[in-house]
Amino acid sequence: MGARGPAGKPTALKMLEGNPGRREINKNEPKYDLTEHGEKPPAWLGTYGKKEWERVLPLLKRNGLVTDADFMALCAYCQNVDTWIHAEKLKRADGLISTTSNGTEVQHPAVGIANTAMANILKFGREFGLTPASRANVSAEKYEAEENPLLSLVKRARGETG
Repeated sequence: MGARGPAGKPTALKMLEGNPGRREINKNEPKYDLTEHGEKPPAWLGTYGKKEWERVLPLLKRNGLVTDADFMALCAYCQNVDTWIHAEKLKRADGLISTTSNGTEVQHPAVGIANTAMANILKFGREFGLTPASRANVSAEKYEAEENPLLSLVKRARGETG
């Protein structure tokens, strides 16, 4: 049996929303960084997917909503954007109706591909707070990146600041 109830939200997204449910924040949620590796789109991502990556990554970084652990989810989101755009172009070029070899008119396959990709874009977009409904209660001014206490201690021991 699957999990019951709505999917849990990442702590960063809850904090941006001001924790509206007033439930205790998971202090043991795994924390990951965004390294240089996680900032680069993979070579296999389509052209439009790479453009979407470049557009959306700064938005996610600014609000602390993406880490290296989110790499594949972001890839899937961006690749679905790429698929959707290609399917939309094909739909416009060929039309919504296709004729089979026996002369029957059917919905063009690109229509279904575009619809599936669009549904996936919305699903992944909600995970990252990229839809109007998913960010309706988010206040980016409330977000503050947490300083890693161990890193702070090491910096102080070395006499570094910041």
